[in-house]
Amino acid sequence: MSTPHPTAGPAVSCPVTGASVTAAALYGPDLDGNTMPALYEELRGTHGPVAPVSVAPGIDAWLVLGHRELLRLTREEQDFSHDPRRWSRLREGRVPTDSPILPMVGWRPALLFADGQQHRRMRIAVSDALAAINGHELRRSVQATAEALIAGFAAHGEADLVAAYARTLPMRVIAGLLGVDERTGRELVEAVAGLVSATSGAGDASRRMGAILQGLIEEKRRMRGDDIVSALLHHPARLTDEEVLHNLVVMFVAGNQTTVNWIATTLRVLLCDPALRSSLSGGHLSVDDALDLVLWRFPPTQNFPARYATRDMRFGGQDIRAGDMLILGLAAANADPEVLPADGTPVVGNRSHLAFGAGPHTCPAQDSARLITRTAVDTIRHRLPDLELSVPEAELKWINSPWSKGLGTLPVRFDSPQLPQGPVPSQAAEAPAPAWPHRNAVPPRARPH
Repeated sequence: MSTPHPTAGPAVSCPVTGASVTAAALYGPDLDGNTMPALYEELRGTHGPVAPVSVAPGIDAWLVLGHRELLRLTREEQDFSHDPRRWSRLREGRVPTDSPILPMVGWRPALLFADGQQHRRMRIAVSDALAAINGHELRRSVQATAEALIAGFAAHGEADLVAAYARTLPMRVIAGLLGVDERTGRELVEAVAGLVSATSGAGDASRRMGAILQGLIEEKRRMRGDDIVSALLHHPARLTDEEVLHNLVVMFVAGNQTTVNWIATTLRVLLCDPALRSSLSGGHLSVDDALDLVLWRFPPTQNFPARYATRDMRFGGQDIRAGDMLILGLAAANADPEVLPADGTPVVGNRSHLAFGAGPHTCPAQDSARLITRTAVDTIRHRLPDLELSVPEAELKWINSPWSKGLGTLPVRFDSPQLPQGPVPSQAAEAPAPAWPHRNAVPPRARPH
């Protein structure tokens, strides 16, 4: 299949020399998860590890493509701040209020937009809320939800594993972790999809998400539960309701879509790579090995905004000026020839990829995301062992987003299986958003009547 030529963005001026530089557009209908890698390599070949791009009409930034440079970007907060109020274009009023980038980078009182002590205070609360999840109970909840979803389409002999499985399972599980019902969880997922699309509807999607979460916070203030929202509201860090809301937005946006993409892409790789599938079935590779290969080759988040230079500097061969925006090119950094073997293949067991970021802001939910993804992949492999694609691999479509790398559909066929006899746990069958498996909670079967 031919690869479209990367879309050129508007010419921008070098902040130091004033010379005109063509900034490639990280948006547009021709760029998706299949075509973006070609753009990264063209930018790397032309500009080196840091390249000029535009992230929305008229909004220029620097895309950090180099693995070493991205590590520095994420680790050195004295040079690269998370606070978008340092962004010179925003300070100078040169960002349109309806710009699709604004919902992604507008300042909020959340750990994603804070540095130093303020970031640590909020991260402790978020990390403690996530650490309180009982891994064994979470795995059982994920498996029960996966079994119920598979049972719902198994008799048909075909399914779209994105819509019927990968997109639905994390939503139900994360909705349970947040303490919301399935309908509210679905509304949140729809808002997330609009937010990461980088279109004119991103602002409306952001407002819808905020309204849903605000209602949830008010409910949990009145009636505390065993869920992440309640844990944040009552943490010793004493987060305000506004801080809880915006940290929930960060957690839900990052946690849901990342897990959806990770599940779907892992299943695609297993369906399309017979050697990998054989190694997995033969015990030469583990599911975790397959998950890490996906994180290297197809990280669920391909680009992540943003850092802001705190001073003028020379970085990655470019003259960066204080207040410039820099985008974390996670997918491009993972493909940096300087950190890969000569044949470009990631080494099995190597977890030095940057799919979850690095430094103080490394994703705090990656262990839970891995558990959900591993369980989802393992369950469907064992229940539907003869899965195969029902369309040629070349016809698979990726979603159109500069930030998220995920499949639009994954149509498969299979022989209708004889699923396990016996009742599906009522929690999964009757209330697909399972209760939060809190570490201190008593498992349902052990609770006194």
